[in-house]
Amino acid sequence: MRRVLFTISLLALALPGQAFARGDFDPTQEFEQHEWVPIHIGPLDLSITKAVVYLMLGSVLTMAFGIVFMRWRLKVEPDTRQTFGEQIYEVAETQIAEQGLPSKAIGRWFPYVASLFLFILVINLIGFIPLPITGETWHHIPVFGIYAATSSLSVTLALAALTFVFTHVEGIRWNGPTRYFKSWIPDAPKPLLALIVPLEILGQIMRLISLSVRLFANMLAGHILILTFIGLMFILETVILAPLVIPVATAFYIFEVVIVVGIQAFIFATLSAIYIGSAIEPQH
Repeated sequence: MRRVLFTISLLALALPGQAFARGDFDPTQEFEQHEWVPIHIGPLDLSITKAVVYLMLGSVLTMAFGIVFMRWRLKVEPDTRQTFGEQIYEVAETQIAEQGLPSKAIGRWFPYVASLFLFILVINLIGFIPLPITGETWHHIPVFGIYAATSSLSVTLALAALTFVFTHVEGIRWNGPTRYFKSWIPDAPKPLLALIVPLEILGQIMRLISLSVRLFANMLAGHILILTFIGLMFILETVILAPLVIPVATAFYIFEVVIVVGIQAFIFATLSAIYIGSAIEPQH
């Protein structure tokens, strides 16, 4: 079964739908968002695109993962399924929540950072599973392709915005607005405060930007590298390069799935926990 799935994955990677359609290949067009179901409410564009579909699928799979591995038929002597779920739970608890959140806030914010970690992990993983829902067709037949919702900046920015809002809401809730915002101002001579305060405010905004761009850039770069190497065969219109580009693309594919997918989910959730924790217990 694993060999069959691996073979299908390689074929899906080696035969992009756009290459079928045009005889050429532009990897950047794989990330364009087109309206599948137009929904416009005044100035708001709530149309369903492939990113939305992948997010919906990721949400369902994340909930299913939690139920199957962490809630369903738990035993005193855990089997392989339950052990795997407990390991994921332990990583979220000990390596993410306890490292970034103060003990008094773990009960409140552990569910958020754990859900964030699991959701991004699932979204990243399905982004490397060839599925016929990327919008690409060959003679009106959907073709398999890879696409990660987290390679869209609007998706990662929305996730980062949640952490950004929760960070400052919790900072104000625990410390009061005066004490919280005063914690942004370090001990420094008054003449320097006019320079330091704007920089501190900019630093808070940069947290939002860096959190979203880090995940977006890593997922986008990984997919573009894979698609670019495969696309060389279609750009040059020759299969002679296949023995070279397919192994290289496969190596990038394995690297992204085995290492980048999990690390990026872990980093995003960990930084979210650290930001919220530092707002609850400011250092100065």
